[in-house]
Amino acid sequence: GGGGGGGGKQQTWPEPTIPVSQLFPNGIYPEGQLMSYRDDNLWRETSAEKRELERIENDMYNDVRAASEVHRQVRKYVRSIAKPGVSLLDMCEKLENKTRLLIEERGLEAGVGFPTGCSLDHVAAHYTPNAGDKTVLDYNSVMKLDFGTHINGRIIDSACTIHFNPQFDPLVEAVRAATEAGIAAAGIDVRLGDVGAEVQEVMESHEVEINGKTYQVKSIRNLNGHSIAPYQIHAGKSVPIVANSENDDADVKMEEGEIFAIETFGSTGKGYVWEDGECSHYMKAFDAPRVPLRMKGSAQLLGVIDRNFDTLPFCRRYLDRLGQSKYLLALKGLVDAGIVNPYPPLVDVKGSYTAQFEHTIMLRPTRKEILSRGDDY
Repeated sequence: GGGGGGGGKQQTWPEPTIPVSQLFPNGIYPEGQLMSYRDDNLWRETSAEKRELERIENDMYNDVRAASEVHRQVRKYVRSIAKPGVSLLDMCEKLENKTRLLIEERGLEAGVGFPTGCSLDHVAAHYTPNAGDKTVLDYNSVMKLDFGTHINGRIIDSACTIHFNPQFDPLVEAVRAATEAGIAAAGIDVRLGDVGAEVQEVMESHEVEINGKTYQVKSIRNLNGHSIAPYQIHAGKSVPIVANSENDDADVKMEEGEIFAIETFGSTGKGYVWEDGECSHYMKAFDAPRVPLRMKGSAQLLGVIDRNFDTLPFCRRYLDRLGQSKYLLALKGLVDAGIVNPYPPLVDVKGSYTAQFEHTIMLRPTRKEILSRGDDY
C-alpha cells in the first residue's frame, strides 16, 4: 500500500515521510477488504435501506479508513527496521513517532491509539519497554507487534507476529489462519461463542516442531478479541478464541454497525496467560469514579492523563515524553483510587512461544469491511 489517489503525492520508501492526508488530497481514503456476510445475511448487500444507513456514516468510515492507511504504512516501515540486534525501545519510539508524523497528531483528535506492544516469546501481550529497558530483538525472537492508530477516537487495532528463524513459520501460519477463521466467522447476529469455536478448530489443527519437539498449537483460552467504541479500546464485548471459554459473552451476538478487533493467540505452552513482570501499560477507567485525591501529585497527573489520553491506553514512556518525572507514586495513587487500571505483561510458561494476528473489522449494514487489511497480512 501507500500510493495516492487523485493527484496526491507519492509516499517515500523505505522510510515514509509524507503525512497520509497529502497522499489523498480529496480527503477520501481507500476501503478495507470487503467480505459478504454468510447465507441469511447475504440480502443486505443489495438492500437500498442498508445502503442508505451506510451513506449516513460516511464520515466515520473515512476516519477509520484513514487510521488504517496510517497503520499499513507504519507497519511496512517498521518491518524494515525490526531486525535482529535492534533495541526494542528504539524501535517503539521510531514506530510511534512515525505514526505521529503520518497521522498529523493533534491532541485527542488524531494520534497513537495505544502503546506499541512488542511482546517476545512466552510473553503474549502488554509488554512495551519502559525507559532504560535494554532488550534487543534476536534471531530466535517471536515478536507480537501490536500497535494502534486513531482519528477522532476511532481506533484501529491490528497486530502481526515478526520472526526470523524459519522453524517458527508453522506456528505463525497457524495463528494467521486462526485469525482469518475468526474474521470469516464474524457477522451480524453471530454468537461470540461460535466465533471462538471456529478459531479454535483451525488453531488446534496445526502441529509445530520447535527445537526438535512437537507441539499442538493451543488457543490461549483467556485472551479474546473485543468490540471497539470511540476512545474505548475494549468496549464491552469479548470475542473468545476457544469454543468453551470462561467468558460470559458466549451467547451474546455481534450487531450491525459494531467494530471488532478480531485477534487470536496461539501458544506452545499451557494456552493460558497470567500477569507477570514490570508494568508499562495503563488506562483510565472508562467509568472512572470521581473521588477526592489525597495526593497533590495524583491530581496533577490525572490532569495530564485527561488532557493527553482521556480513556485511551498509555504507557510510562508517554508520560516521560510529556515531561513528567518521578510520577510512579502519583500513578499508584490513581491506580489505588480505581481511576486508572494497570495492565501488566501477560505471559505463558517460560520457554514457550506465543504468536498473534489481529485485524479491526467493521460490521457494516451491507457487508463486512476488514479495515486494517494490507498486502502483508
